[in-house]
Amino acid sequence: MSAMYDLSSYLISADDRCKLEQLLFPYRDNLSLESLWLLMDRVWIDLGCDNIHPDPQCLSGYYSHPIWLLNGIFIEHDPTSMSHRESIASMIASLNPSSIVDFGGGFGTLARLIAERLPCSQISICEPFPPAHGVESCKMFSNIDFVSDLVLDHYDALVCTDVLEHVLSPVETLVLMISAVRLGGHLIIANCFYPVISCHLPRTFHLRYSFNLFCKELGLDYLGPCEGSHAHVYIKSRRIQPDWHLLRSMQRQSRLYYALRELKAQYVSPCKSLLLSTLRLPTALFRSLQGKI
Repeated sequence: MSAMYDLSSYLISADDRCKLEQLLFPYRDNLSLESLWLLMDRVWIDLGCDNIHPDPQCLSGYYSHPIWLLNGIFIEHDPTSMSHRESIASMIASLNPSSIVDFGGGFGTLARLIAERLPCSQISICEPFPPAHGVESCKMFSNIDFVSDLVLDHYDALVCTDVLEHVLSPVETLVLMISAVRLGGHLIIANCFYPVISCHLPRTFHLRYSFNLFCKELGLDYLGPCEGSHAHVYIKSRRIQPDWHLLRSMQRQSRLYYALRELKAQYVSPCKSLLLSTLRLPTALFRSLQGKI
């Protein structure tokens, strides 16, 4: 096993280290992102998790599993993953916020990158399952702390990378995130509403097409992509009291639109292509015959 995955250098129990070494053994020095996702799916299955009817207790066990330590280690050794986080950290630094929260940033990689750029700003990591090594690695930064809950109307900037596709109630979580940011503050959010791995909950996928509509309804203005990353930048321009009746209606419409889009992609578009190919066939055949006459 390469030094890259020398688990003895990380703060982890002997039992958890043994589990990860067993998972890693077949890959030796060749753990790719796709292989990591397969390992995460294996743990998901072994724990009996279900993404159609997710059980909160089962999810808690999954997100407490040492596989997430491995995920954090991989990110810090993967050039693409680190490049995205460097870009997000630079974007946040350009805003020069005094108070920042990394929502769901348990391993602390992004928080540490931000802390290096903004040594006078306070960075909080809001994470329900903080890994011991993540907590330990952040102790060298006096301006980083771990919190269990968001503080309302408190932060100048909130960053949330690849979290909402994991949660049971993404719209409710988005409302909470926005309520934690001060008026005029920024939110940098990256989502992956796709079935990349089993822990991406299908109930969130409809937001792939409608996420910005919910953001607008909740008082955010979209500023554009965070260059060099998969995140997007928003500013809280209005303080909105959520209209839950409207939001529930929007969710129903969003799910319906998503279902129709998926239906079209799976059945209508292929049939249309086949039909057009069939209609073009006589012309192609005629031209072929012309060339032989």
